[in-house]
Amino acid sequence: MAPLGDGVAPAAAAAPGLVVSFGEMLIDFVPDVAGVSLAESGGFVKAPGGAPANVACAISKLGGSSAFVGKFGDDEFGHMLVDILKKNGVNADGCLFDQHARTALAFVTLKSNGEREFMFYRNPSADMLLTEAELNLDLIRRARVFHYGSISLITEPCRSAHMAAMRAAKAGGILCSYDPNVRLPLWPSEQAARDGIMSIWKEADFIKVSDDEVAFLTQGDANDEKNVLSLWFEGLKLLIVTDGEKGCRYFTKDFKGSVPGYSVNTVDTTGAGDAFVGSLLLNVSKDDSIFHNEAKLREVLQFSNACGAICTTQKGAIPALPSTAAALELISKGSN
Repeated sequence: MAPLGDGVAPAAAAAPGLVVSFGEMLIDFVPDVAGVSLAESGGFVKAPGGAPANVACAISKLGGSSAFVGKFGDDEFGHMLVDILKKNGVNADGCLFDQHARTALAFVTLKSNGEREFMFYRNPSADMLLTEAELNLDLIRRARVFHYGSISLITEPCRSAHMAAMRAAKAGGILCSYDPNVRLPLWPSEQAARDGIMSIWKEADFIKVSDDEVAFLTQGDANDEKNVLSLWFEGLKLLIVTDGEKGCRYFTKDFKGSVPGYSVNTVDTTGAGDAFVGSLLLNVSKDDSIFHNEAKLREVLQFSNACGAICTTQKGAIPALPSTAAALELISKGSN
């Protein structure tokens, strides 16, 4: 197995290409005390969230070039969120406002171990109402990487907008990145979620799933490599399975392996996967030879594991996203 790097930020010399994230951005209301139910919580901290937006902010915070495409309510929360994108250095040319729908909200229950449960308010929210005609296709076509989740597949018209954006990206030779981000309360049923998530599975160039998502999608043990490899298909360049603080597993056509994670004082796991993905996509946007070079890939994944770990050490996703310096400092201290 190739050795890991010595605490140097991967692909530091190359100029990053644009990564365009598509989907939802919302307000997470996080309890100010962990380990209590929503009903028992005395107060909530307002935090910007939504996986594709978190990824865009993660890339920008690490020095990359990112843009977000999505729709917001023409309300105080919507304008606040777009301002947060801009303050975080994310190109907001693909952001739109809807005068008739509200910005989505989520109440997040923090368990004592930092894991969470979600209760969503989006009936319908503005992000669900983005239409194909409203897409900023020029922005999407300028991307090196086009990144998306599965929440935008749940309802029309957003599903058609998602499919059109993905078609434009693929037609332009842009790398497609998929992190399904399973959120069962938003789907009509578990099977609808599986079917919807898998409906675009084979369009992606690379896919990141958590161990829990492997178990959900395959209805089998995520530690059994047979189940993981049932998600592989001809043409996929990279499949990543994140295993929480244990690190991650990687699979390509030519090699596979695992990279250990980092033990930190976990407060809130919200956004950890997005920090991981943002770091990975930043490095792909600089140098996509990592799909073929195991030593480079392992170095990139070590850095991504550090970014994910740091993100769990404070509440909220975007405020907890790490800088390059913070990730390198954690790497220098060593893994688990």
